[in-house]
Amino acid sequence: MSRPDRSRREFTIALLATLAGAAALLATAGQTWAVAEVSVAGPSEPANVDLAGDDVAPAAAAIGWAALAALAALLAAQGWARRGLGVLLIVFAGVALYDVWTGTRPGALARAAAAQATVGGDAGAPALHASWPLLAACGALLLLGTGAATAIRGAAWPGMGSRYDRHGAPATVRSGDPAEMWKSLDSGADPTVDPGQGDGSTGTAPATASHDNVDAKEP
Repeated sequence: MSRPDRSRREFTIALLATLAGAAALLATAGQTWAVAEVSVAGPSEPANVDLAGDDVAPAAAAIGWAALAALAALLAAQGWARRGLGVLLIVFAGVALYDVWTGTRPGALARAAAAQATVGGDAGAPALHASWPLLAACGALLLLGTGAATAIRGAAWPGMGSRYDRHGAPATVRSGDPAEMWKSLDSGADPTVDPGQGDGSTGTAPATASHDNVDAKEP
């Protein structure tokens, strides 16, 4: 595989991994991560308190949106700017992982359940549904790997404007047809420049010697 092909492949994988990581964080934000029971006075049944992902780990949900913005920036940026975005993705991923870890600790879940309870009473130990936090952590790990790869290899990846780079000057079109002039402008050529300029040619035809022929016929 040639180097340009490898760079394009790496860039495509990085974009897909960033999209997958952001989607995982956003998809889990609205899911129920834990359920706590709050006992109330009297004969009433205990009330359930559902804790969603954005209640338990609000920073992780916000980083999902930030990762989508970083995805658009990765498409437009090049060189050192893209490497800087890679470092930023690493920071985002680290914050998301830390937020998921600390938010799912038993003490943090109990405090979140007490804050979400709408009835007075004692909240029991919340039961954690580990699948959603695990998916969020996997999304953050994807962003972490993508950020590291971008910081190391991002400068060599192609950018949006690569296909518009011109490797040679287009031929100048001199024509009275307005359509041809517009095509020339669109290709980057200047239709007001004489094609003969710069190549050493003057574009003048040699002078004729018709008067010499006339003089030769005279006696």
